[in-house]
Amino acid sequence: MIESSMSIIVYIYFLFLSEFWPFAMDDRILRVSRVVRARQLQAASVICLMVAFTTRHRLSTKKHANLPTKDEILQRQYVREEMLRDLSNGGKCRELIRMSEKAFMTLCNILKHDGGLQPTQRMSVEEQVARFLHIVGNDMRNRFASWIYRRSGSTTSRCFHRVLRAIISLESHYIQQPKGDIVPKEIQEKKRFYPFFKDCIGAVDGTHVRVKVPNKDAPRYRGRKGYPTMNVLAACTFDLKFTYVLTGWEGTASDSRIIKNALTRDDKLVIPTGRYYLADAGLPHTSTLMTPYRGVRYHLKEYSTRAPENSKELFNLRHASLRNAIERAFGVLKKRFPIIRSTTEPFYSCETQSAIFLACCILHNFLLEEDRDKDLEDEVLHEVLSGTEEEERHATTSIREGSTEATQLRNSIANEMWTSYLMIKDNEIDMSK
Repeated sequence: MIESSMSIIVYIYFLFLSEFWPFAMDDRILRVSRVVRARQLQAASVICLMVAFTTRHRLSTKKHANLPTKDEILQRQYVREEMLRDLSNGGKCRELIRMSEKAFMTLCNILKHDGGLQPTQRMSVEEQVARFLHIVGNDMRNRFASWIYRRSGSTTSRCFHRVLRAIISLESHYIQQPKGDIVPKEIQEKKRFYPFFKDCIGAVDGTHVRVKVPNKDAPRYRGRKGYPTMNVLAACTFDLKFTYVLTGWEGTASDSRIIKNALTRDDKLVIPTGRYYLADAGLPHTSTLMTPYRGVRYHLKEYSTRAPENSKELFNLRHASLRNAIERAFGVLKKRFPIIRSTTEPFYSCETQSAIFLACCILHNFLLEEDRDKDLEDEVLHEVLSGTEEEERHATTSIREGSTEATQLRNSIANEMWTSYLMIKDNEIDMSK
């Protein structure tokens, strides 16, 4: 580059001289002041030399500042290869990216074949996925991830969004709504719940995730938390698998408003005829959303010292025992992926944070199939039962009790439960029964 620039400058210099050469051979030009020509040539020489010096200096400085040496390139490549080896067979995979080595390789293969994720000229699919999981599994900043993998910030950002899009493309495969044609085994195999909740297909609730929004939009997103949040509505099975996720609502939006939208939008929450979801008291009681009795003890911790004393209390206790599946699902999700649990302002925009939450739900469902973490689930269950898990409470004063048909169905279930309970009393808090 420098040599070619110098050649051009020399060419321009001699081209300038050639314009004056014929005049030197013409006797008539000899009468023109040779001093003027000499000064013109000197000025041209100085200009060419200055341009050559400046060009050479700039090119050499740029090369020294931005282009790594061959040894640096090899060292960076060695660091990346060593990290990937640790993930593959070093026993650090779960610690670093929240999943086993086998699950990691399975995920990479799925993203290749079904998600359309392809290696780049200098980066394998495995490195792209590992970096994404590093960020979401440790709430890692872009600049720190760039340093760990010895890549530029722009490369890290492009890689993150590339993997994010690939994971979201798997939504229809991993997040599927129940058809309601079978009774969940968590209900069918436990006498406390069967046959009373045989038509129940899951639980639904909302949670808040901190987001980054412009100052003009902050009031709409700033609710009880004191900082801007996004309200996410989700449904899950009693196996903790998400079946519906609706993100993007501002933190001040009520759950009742969001559920109304979820039931009418194009990509709506589908509830088969004759089936229903369990919901908390912040949602309206309908034939498709069964809520607990209001003004009656509800949370499991409230029954730890005093058994239920009537049909409504028994219904609320068993309702809470089943509905906490959504609380446990959120708990496992946020413990596995701290990027959606953090109370610090996110690095990404609200739209990207919304996509990240959906991607984490997809990965959550994938891991329930490929690499279930029973220890993590037991930890979250203990927190829910002891009441130490963060609770999302909702205003209920404006919520109506619901239709007569829905109320009659709930009363019928409660009475059947109470009759059976009086015959054989059991430990209602024991989640294994």
